[in-house]
Amino acid sequence: MNKDKCLIQKELLDNLSENDSLREVQKYIKSVIDIRGFGNQPIQEAMLLLLEEVGELAKAVRKTKTNMSVDVNKLKNYDTVESEVADVFIVLSSICNLLNIDMFQVLKDKETENINRTWKN
Repeated sequence: MNKDKCLIQKELLDNLSENDSLREVQKYIKSVIDIRGFGNQPIQEAMLLLLEEVGELAKAVRKTKTNMSVDVNKLKNYDTVESEVADVFIVLSSICNLLNIDMFQVLKDKETENINRTWKN
């Protein structure tokens, strides 16, 4: 990636704040995905990438948060749970951007439905 693109992305990241809304974060992700050349990625490719990232998250959770066995020779291949959560969020946000979905609004809509459901533990 050329230096100008890296500088633009760094500036966008530096402008991101803890106080930003979900909409602002989604807009940031759209900007950096466009800069990286994935803004017009076919939805099928984005969905496959999301599945891959969710699998990597599952592997990271298994590696660090359970008593399940892992291949010790591959430990260096696994990233942290936090890093994989970020990857899943970035790809999910990208998919929402490709489909013109406002993540904040659909979250509110879905939670409005969930409030009226009866949950059993």
